[in-house]
Amino acid sequence: MKLNFGLKNLGLVALGAVSGIALAQVGNFATAATNADTYKLLNLFGEVYERVRSDYVEKPDEQKMTEAAINGMLTSLDPHSSFMNAKEFAEMNVKTRGSFGGLGIEVTMENGVIKVVSPYDDTPAKKAGIMTNDLIIKIDGKDVQGTTLNEAVDKMRGAVGAPITLTIVRNKKDPFDVKMVRDTIKIESVKFEKAADDVGYVRISTFNEQAESGLQKAIADLDKQMDGKEKGFILDLRNDPGGLLQQAIGVSDVFMEKGEVVSTRGRSPDQVERYTATKGDLTNGKPLVVLINGGSASASEIVAGALQDQKRATLIGTRSFGKGSVQTIIPLGNEGAIRLTTQRYFTPSGRSIQAKGIDPDILIEEPLPPELQGKNVSTEGEGGLNGHLANPNGGVETGGGSAAYVPEDKTKDEQLKAAVAVLHGEKVVTNVKPVDPAKDEKKAN
Repeated sequence: MKLNFGLKNLGLVALGAVSGIALAQVGNFATAATNADTYKLLNLFGEVYERVRSDYVEKPDEQKMTEAAINGMLTSLDPHSSFMNAKEFAEMNVKTRGSFGGLGIEVTMENGVIKVVSPYDDTPAKKAGIMTNDLIIKIDGKDVQGTTLNEAVDKMRGAVGAPITLTIVRNKKDPFDVKMVRDTIKIESVKFEKAADDVGYVRISTFNEQAESGLQKAIADLDKQMDGKEKGFILDLRNDPGGLLQQAIGVSDVFMEKGEVVSTRGRSPDQVERYTATKGDLTNGKPLVVLINGGSASASEIVAGALQDQKRATLIGTRSFGKGSVQTIIPLGNEGAIRLTTQRYFTPSGRSIQAKGIDPDILIEEPLPPELQGKNVSTEGEGGLNGHLANPNGGVETGGGSAAYVPEDKTKDEQLKAAVAVLHGEKVVTNVKPVDPAKDEKKAN
């Protein structure tokens, strides 16, 4: 019986081995076929490159032509992958450190024009009235159509004190010019003050290298100002376009004692990284409200999603932007770097907010002043960007973004007022009227 059992198993093993060889051979053939297709495509590129190089009506700039080809390949993948030459890569490093010369706006490319994601606080762009969703169609009178995003950004930066004119289209109205003077942009990513005698308010405008340390200092200073008697804190992430992943993890950790902050997942099932909080909530567990809106993207959404899933904060405002992907900066020696989307991130509960965004716990919209009523003050949202990645969890994407208007006058800031009320123990409900399906149907007809 043992012998027969052994023979039967031996047969199964042998069969498995033969099948494995056959499968390996099939796999090798498939790989060879794939490689052959790749070489064919590379040969096609080389043939076109040589034809342009030899026959174009004027001698082409080969450096520029090669960079444009690389950038075209990357931008065809999704809205956030791109190529940076050596100069642009150096400027990006300066920007993440929090100081550079320019206008102070976060922008993206859409349909060949530059679209404003958000102006940074206390910058020439903010002071000149540049708004989220503005389209920049000309820089100093020259069309941006046909230029790359990096080229357009490069043109907007320059010597401190140098004037610049942007031609803006807002709400599909006639273009108008906005004149500004470039300044040294020192993005102090963290600002703080008392929202009430017993409520601390901290705003993070971008997740640069100073975000976590700035937040720690803000909490310590506010705690000292209020003699440790604060009822809670407000973390304002409205119109914060994001930044560094590690800073988002660090900012979340400031308010958490334990638990997962975020996980990132690559193409392969085994490419999963999980980031957890370390012991030590700097606010000692005091109540926390996080403000978000349509301009809150990427790193902002990591923080909001972590604190919401871990039941550590109440989210107030409008739905966030919906950028749920991670870009890795890959240096290319002295030739620059590529910004490549390598992972998606997931909140602690396992949800991806890609092209969906994070919904607040309490939906509060800001009433618009007379000059903005009837105009679009909502962001496009990740779901509205051409070529965006699909949400891996499936379901319905949100498409358009949500309102991104924040009044300068804090006495008129309804989202901020709601946050203070929540921390004072008051009941707060949405100020948005429910949609009447019958009325919507009549409009559609």
